[in-house]
Amino acid sequence: MKKRVYIIGHRNPDTDSVVSAAAYARLKQAQGMTNCIAARAGKINPQTEYIFERFSIPVPEYLPDLIPRAEYYLSGEPKTVCADVTLWDALEQMEQEGLRVLPIVDKNGVYRSMLHYKNFARYIIANINPNKKSSFPVSIDYLVHTLRAQPVTLFNNGEVRRSPIVVAASYSKYFMAHLEQDNPDDALVIVGDRWDVQEFSIRRKVRALILTNSNTLAPNLEELAKENHVSVISCPYDTSSTAMLIMYSVPAGAMGDDSVPLMRLTDTVKKIREPLSRAPSRCLPIADDEGRVAGVIFEGDLIREPNIDVIMVDHNEPGQAIEGIENYKILEVIDHHRLGNLSTRYPITFINRVVGATCTIIANLYREQGFPPEKDIASILLCGILADTLTLHSATTSDTDRETAEYLSSISGLDIQLLGRELQVIANRTNERPAAELVTLDMKEYTEQGFAFSVSQIETDSPASLAVRGEEIQAALDKQFGSKDYLFSALLVTDVTALDSLLFIAGKKSFVGLLNFPRADEGSYILKEIVSRKKQLIPLLAELIEKMAGI
Repeated sequence: MKKRVYIIGHRNPDTDSVVSAAAYARLKQAQGMTNCIAARAGKINPQTEYIFERFSIPVPEYLPDLIPRAEYYLSGEPKTVCADVTLWDALEQMEQEGLRVLPIVDKNGVYRSMLHYKNFARYIIANINPNKKSSFPVSIDYLVHTLRAQPVTLFNNGEVRRSPIVVAASYSKYFMAHLEQDNPDDALVIVGDRWDVQEFSIRRKVRALILTNSNTLAPNLEELAKENHVSVISCPYDTSSTAMLIMYSVPAGAMGDDSVPLMRLTDTVKKIREPLSRAPSRCLPIADDEGRVAGVIFEGDLIREPNIDVIMVDHNEPGQAIEGIENYKILEVIDHHRLGNLSTRYPITFINRVVGATCTIIANLYREQGFPPEKDIASILLCGILADTLTLHSATTSDTDRETAEYLSSISGLDIQLLGRELQVIANRTNERPAAELVTLDMKEYTEQGFAFSVSQIETDSPASLAVRGEEIQAALDKQFGSKDYLFSALLVTDVTALDSLLFIAGKKSFVGLLNFPRADEGSYILKEIVSRKKQLIPLLAELIEKMAGI
């Protein structure tokens, strides 16, 4: 697997997060970093889906997590050998390429077994045994290839079947008696220029006659070989070399170790560690879902850096990042939120600016680095800014956001106010979702004074449709709060028309009892002129947590 750099936003992503990832990946690719891939850590909302569909841009790749998996530790192109290649060729490939093991595959690249020297040694010991007669699964074609032989007559030359090796080393009468004991119909007879043995073997209809030292058949024996369907080949090697090479003429698939388990690209490192420790040569074949070999992973591979790096956008707190991010090198962080507790072992590019949207920062990186955004990218960047700033009405909106929105509007040809209203209409479809989904949309986790909590946010111009679902939303928040051992879980419903919000909250009594906002209903509160989660709500909640911690 080639090195990848995932550009990814926070969990439960909003429009700003997903658009930032897509736009920044496009910028990196334009700068030559073709291995940069836009990703997202969760399901996109209707508004985000509409934006990508309208401007015909692929939605960033969905990553459920970044828990270390086998595919992240593979490197280079997979090395395999087809099962019907001769053992000699397979071993030669291992020697030339410096391989300790070689996966054996079928013609479609699907894994069959593993070729490794330990199994090869077992194979030799099992077959080179003076106390029993050995036979080898070979075809005449394999023999011709491995022995560099010249065919004289060929019959059923592609058929692979087990055959004993019989060497004509003794006097004729002893050889003839010996041959009768070895199932002559399958026998491979190795002989030089002994014409009497040649003739006897042909008349006995052996499977093949192998002539050593480039010897030829005796006169008139070729026609006899054809009549008896005996294959005859002449090779340049002496008897001992020929006998040895026959063992290497077997198909590689016949001596592969099929006890080596096949692992999948998506298998976690935790899952493969135990079988890896028991595998011969301390390695395992890795395949895709169809069983096609993608590579081999060794124990030593797991101690090096994985083939994944990460660029974080629209967040900088590990608690909001995709699960497993701590296992990878973070190259950059581009964000507009408060600083969290992120730490790295090395210097990184960290851009954090006081603006209303990360898309504002990305748009200006295009300008600073001399790559004016294309029309489609300018369009989605404008959408990202308007979505995160409530069409430039949020308390977080800066002059930079307004100027950048005008710049992007000039490139895209989109009217800011019309586009903002259009996006809000789409966003209102969120109101129809089940409460269990509502309380996790654009959800962010925070930690204050050692207490963990979550706050989700929905923007709508019809908050009344959610207010009437108060009991349903409250039940979903109760479940969310209880399952995560949070101090509390909250949902901020922001009215983009009145620029007020409704806060639904479920949590421990010690905290909820401190809330002094005007009550709308049981578990919900009215927040006048509060529309920003990060700039207005979180500081208020942090003060209450600090007060509770001091009690």
